[in-house]
Amino acid sequence: MNPYILATLLFGLGLGTTITFASSHWLLAWMGLEMNTLAIIPLMAQHHHPRAVEATTKYFLTQATAAAMLLFASITNAWLTGQWDIQQMSHPLPTTLITLALALKIGLAPVHAWLPEVLQGLDLTTGLILSTWQKLAPFALLLQIQHTNSTILIMLGLTSTLVGGWGGLNQTQLRKILAYSSIAHLGWMVLVMQFSPSLTLLTLIMYLIMTFSTFLVFKLNKATNINALATSWAKTPMLTALAPLILLSLGGLPPLTGFMPKWLILQELSKQDLAPTATLAALTALLSLYFYLRLSYAITLTMSPNNLTGTTPWRLPSSQTTLPLAISTVATLTLLPLTPATMALLTL
Repeated sequence: MNPYILATLLFGLGLGTTITFASSHWLLAWMGLEMNTLAIIPLMAQHHHPRAVEATTKYFLTQATAAAMLLFASITNAWLTGQWDIQQMSHPLPTTLITLALALKIGLAPVHAWLPEVLQGLDLTTGLILSTWQKLAPFALLLQIQHTNSTILIMLGLTSTLVGGWGGLNQTQLRKILAYSSIAHLGWMVLVMQFSPSLTLLTLIMYLIMTFSTFLVFKLNKATNINALATSWAKTPMLTALAPLILLSLGGLPPLTGFMPKWLILQELSKQDLAPTATLAALTALLSLYFYLRLSYAITLTMSPNNLTGTTPWRLPSSQTTLPLAISTVATLTLLPLTPATMALLTL
């Protein structure tokens, strides 16, 4: 892609998100979300592969539906209450509609079905943008709404953690596994959103760091399925040793960074007298952990059957810069001891 066009599209992505962040009016927020969608579509379809075009079409249709629903709900809100302010949502009908529209935008269950399909059709770089940057603007809006109906968020959160764990169990494609992982993590965030917005924000930051690391590992190995990961030990032995740790951090195992948000969320839910909800969420985390363990097993404890010369990828030195991966990997693996400092920041 022409670098000038690429720069324009990336600028559009950044501007759309910034407009949504800065807006207090529903129309302006909607405009930012539309800019975001329209800027990423050429990036998704740039390879002209049938799968990429199909994924782009699916993405466009779902985002257009969500945007229309959001606009309809905000107009309904203006009609019922006479104002457009994002933080002054008082009527339950438009609030519920907007929550569902934003859930469709970021891919929360039960309106998640587009996300694995879309991510599977994209290359890893665009997939990374879709899994991280594209979640920011709708999330900013979800955080700003004063939720009149708290049950819907808990239901969306629990369904997402369950679907995110269950859906990834029988997948062999890494991008689909990451899509289900994304759904599960978003479920955790939404679960605690109304009780502690700052904790949701912390979970989102941790999710962004861990997903960034995972995508970069797969990109460096040019791996899109489990089989390709199993051959990576011959190309990048050090990275192959770290990859299972990054995956287990995504799963939320204790000595790693990923444990911090899950621990704090379960603690917060227990404080709010929602012990059954916390128990269910913890059990669904085990489902997610299973498929991360499966990937870790494939990377470290199996030898790939495809060791013929015809199927071995070219072992040329990679041109990719590894500094971003190094920084994000350190953050993914070692931030757990900072939990007390994080909790002090959360209580400010």
